[in-house]
Amino acid sequence: MVGIAALKAPTPAVASTGKSAMRSRRVAVSCRAQNQDLSFDSIKRRAAAAAAAALIVATPLCAVANEFDLLANGTPDSYILDDASALNKTTKKSVGDALQELERETGYRVEVATVRKLEFENDAFVFGDKLVSKWFPGATDKRGLLLVVTAGKDGALTGGDSFMKAIGDDLIDSVIGENVSILTEEEKYNEAVQSSVNRVVAKLTNKEDPGPPIRVERQRKRTYKTKGETARTKTATSTIVLTLLGISVVVPMLQYYGYTNKD
Repeated sequence: MVGIAALKAPTPAVASTGKSAMRSRRVAVSCRAQNQDLSFDSIKRRAAAAAAAALIVATPLCAVANEFDLLANGTPDSYILDDASALNKTTKKSVGDALQELERETGYRVEVATVRKLEFENDAFVFGDKLVSKWFPGATDKRGLLLVVTAGKDGALTGGDSFMKAIGDDLIDSVIGENVSILTEEEKYNEAVQSSVNRVVAKLTNKEDPGPPIRVERQRKRTYKTKGETARTKTATSTIVLTLLGISVVVPMLQYYGYTNKD
């Protein structure tokens, strides 16, 4: 009996050891789960950071895409490259037909290009020269370009030697300084392009120049009263107040007088 009791005595220790082992395994499993959760959160944070970085990097590229699109184009197969999406279908057809007829009659080919913003070459004329050289390598003499920069409210009229000589500096300055400048300030891009092309076509076909648009000065409406207007208002107000006071005093007196006479 003593031997049996001696053998059974260690049982609580074994049970305790088993429970400790189970707790250890549970702690280990819990730690692994927490580590997995932390790892997953870390991955999510890294992915979000990468996405944000991609947006930051992509934003400037989107802003300058228009400029590079024009430079990347080969020789245009049409007369209008509306990269800024500023022109409607009516203007595109009208201008395209006029420039096609101009090339057929005179041999001068004039392109119209719109761009939203110039990022790397702020001078529209320099950028225009680059486009002409890129689009018509070795054959720029009778080639011209009307460039309109919508965000900068600016533009350029440039081209090969024969084109520039036929157009003349005065018309170039007038078209860019008046047609493009005035009308783009009012965000009338269709009218700016149409009126500019009309003047270029008229010059190259020896017709009368339709002239630049007229700048309309907007007069600001006065929202305040002058000293004289204020004084007149005060006088009128005082007169009305005194009249009402007089009526409020005289009418009761007359009524009282009428009642006393009846008696």
